[in-house]
Amino acid sequence: MPVTLDRREGPYGEVVLRQRDDHFEIIANGTFLMDTSDGRSERLLIDAASQALGGSRPSPAVLVGGLGVGFSLAHAAADPSWGRIAVVEREQAIIDWHLDGPLRALSGAALADPRTVLLHTDLLAYIRDPVTSDTYDALCLDIDNGPDWTVTEGNDGLYSPSGLAACADRLNPGGVLAVWSARPSADFEESLRNAGFSAVRTEEIPVARGVPDAVHLGVRPA
Repeated sequence: MPVTLDRREGPYGEVVLRQRDDHFEIIANGTFLMDTSDGRSERLLIDAASQALGGSRPSPAVLVGGLGVGFSLAHAAADPSWGRIAVVEREQAIIDWHLDGPLRALSGAALADPRTVLLHTDLLAYIRDPVTSDTYDALCLDIDNGPDWTVTEGNDGLYSPSGLAACADRLNPGGVLAVWSARPSADFEESLRNAGFSAVRTEEIPVARGVPDAVHLGVRPA
């Protein structure tokens, strides 16, 4: 049986950290988000973006959207080829679990890396912020169970035409948008194409039961 380690009420609802045997789980508003039992697809999110860039630029900047259990951030920081690494997380509880809690063992080194900047803000608000001029070579986004299954209602704006346009504006020419999903979405592939992204494709990771996890990729034309 899982053991609840922390439960918080935040501006976006309830977030819970549970431990099941040797693994940790994050639950948001009663919806299972992720755990520390695997991590292959979260690491694929970073690797697929790097491969899509193809070594075309030195020290590319990457934005990791969603700290989660820390797999994507830790994987990016373990790769010396990345330059600036920004990670956006809106939930103070999740940040606390990483800075001074049970998840520190997974992400502590990555958060202490001098290339890493932790941004406590909502991803969509940050991407759409007209004041922020930050741009990146890769956006690696994992804030929901996918474009078709969002954690909170407002998150669906990220996958809308205006949200994808904002993502494109945050990317340098030739930059890569990578979006994690708990299942492949042909509709989202079409949305990426309609938003002007090129080289749209999906990489899949088989799971023990059910449909595979997926990473959707698109390139902002140079």
